[in-house]
Amino acid sequence: MIGQTIDGASARGGMVEIQVGRARLLFGDGVNLRFHSKDDKRPSKHQLLMDFEDGTALSASVQMYGGLWCFLEGSFENPYYQAAVQKPSPLNSEFDRVYFDSLMDGSEADKMSAKAWLATEQRIPGLGNGVLQDILYNARIHPKRKIGSLNEGEKEALFRAVKDTLADMAVRGGRDTEKDLFGKPGGYKTKASKLTVGNTCPVCGGSIRKESYMGGSIYYCDQCQRI
Repeated sequence: MIGQTIDGASARGGMVEIQVGRARLLFGDGVNLRFHSKDDKRPSKHQLLMDFEDGTALSASVQMYGGLWCFLEGSFENPYYQAAVQKPSPLNSEFDRVYFDSLMDGSEADKMSAKAWLATEQRIPGLGNGVLQDILYNARIHPKRKIGSLNEGEKEALFRAVKDTLADMAVRGGRDTEKDLFGKPGGYKTKASKLTVGNTCPVCGGSIRKESYMGGSIYYCDQCQRI
């Protein structure tokens, strides 16, 4: 990438793709990206540090998990990347109720929990454990509820929660549990997250709980989101 110019950036589901001439830099969920001005001290630990001609820089670090790649355009065959490129984004009109229902078709989906269905196998590119907490909270569906147990009204609520919650997060610059390129938290105030555990639910007066499930954590209201 020496001597090349950054030409732009694109959202690829939960990934960010940066165009650098014919090369592509790809950052997956879990990678912390930071922009540094000319006089900023560079981080001592990082997985990537890009210095620009004007003295600024971009660094990337991974704390627990994450992926970053560099490849020539058209040569990357990672299935998660391909799914993100090919499938419609929930932020676009192509992701409608008909398409959403098609993802639910089949006995396999019926047996899955709401969390597993939303966050695994890239059914909805970019939708992971972080954002699904508020999606399910807004839909009033417990993360452990089986997809096959949802009635028509609950399916409609889940569809609307996916669309509206993600759109709200995008408009507000991300969740307050994450930071942007400049180290500032996102403007979206999470309702069910590590920041709200133990808080009183503003909807029903219940309590926001945290629980271990499927190798990670789930957050939910013990009254609004009953199994």
